[in-house]
Amino acid sequence: MLTLQRRASESSSPEAERDLYQDTLAEYCWARDVAGLAPRTLQALVQPVVEVCSFYDVVPWRLTSRDLDRYFAGPGKAGKHSTMRAKATKIDGYFAFLEQRYAGEIMRRFGATVESPIDAFNRPRHRGDFGLRIPPSVRETADFFASWRDALPAARKYPVAVRNYVMSKLTYISGVRAAELCAVRLGDIHWEHGQWGRFLVHGKGARGSGPREREAFLFAEGRELLWWFIEEIRGEFHDDPSDPHAPLFPSERLPKSVADLNMPTAPPVGPDTFRRALKIASREHLSGSVDHLFPHLLRHACATHNYEAGMPLWDIQVLLGHTWATTTVGYLATAKGDPERRSLESSRRAVRRLSGES
Repeated sequence: MLTLQRRASESSSPEAERDLYQDTLAEYCWARDVAGLAPRTLQALVQPVVEVCSFYDVVPWRLTSRDLDRYFAGPGKAGKHSTMRAKATKIDGYFAFLEQRYAGEIMRRFGATVESPIDAFNRPRHRGDFGLRIPPSVRETADFFASWRDALPAARKYPVAVRNYVMSKLTYISGVRAAELCAVRLGDIHWEHGQWGRFLVHGKGARGSGPREREAFLFAEGRELLWWFIEEIRGEFHDDPSDPHAPLFPSERLPKSVADLNMPTAPPVGPDTFRRALKIASREHLSGSVDHLFPHLLRHACATHNYEAGMPLWDIQVLLGHTWATTTVGYLATAKGDPERRSLESSRRAVRRLSGES
């Protein structure tokens, strides 16, 4: 009995608590890895837990709801509500893991109850950060790109202006996200795939599972546009345009560290730079009810305009790279459908099918 008490006393030291804390973090990452999450997602999954525990210098099961309130209301306050909501969700998920697998051991060894500091009072609510995204009409979009292209020859930095234009129109044609497009390399373009060629992107995984590779579609207009950019404009930047690892859309500025190394590839343009360029261009060339454009609104426009032109929902789901059709439906909130026309077309197809059978 004395030996057991000594072992229990030794195992309940602060060092033992910290060791168990590190073990739980590792096991949580292993479990989520088995569930299919990407490595980058796994790192982001435990970062908020480490951040709060490091600030208070405690193990997670010693955190209280008041500790979390003070942290997120003070030094950990995020600029966006969505950022704080994401952190709170990750902390809550980690505590669900602790409760399921380690609550008994933690209580037995350290006398602490495992309870999430995210309670009913500080649990973030969705405040409608995104709202209803209303894209410009087909005509307004076409006029915008036509006006922008006409203004390109007068641009102060012609290659940069063309790069921004091509990125924006390719976003509209293919429906890719800003971060996906910025990460595309020259070797990711496969002209021989499909009828007009496709390019590889690292898209978002379903339910936070991390980046997943998928093929994005160029169509005839996108193939012609991208071919023009690569043949006539891409070589104007400061790196080797024949290197397959070079970014398709490079930054015009080389960091001093990269320039000193004389590396063959330039860094890719960042999503924020792309967003700013599109916002400025929309102020100058966009007319209509929509005030300004951003890349994700062009993604919505891609889905909405293709649906209104007759592309089936399932094809739009593939075009956008969605796992669930319900996600795609959310992009079509402003689509102008015509149930009567669809009903007539369905009836005609049924008649043709029955006529063929008879």
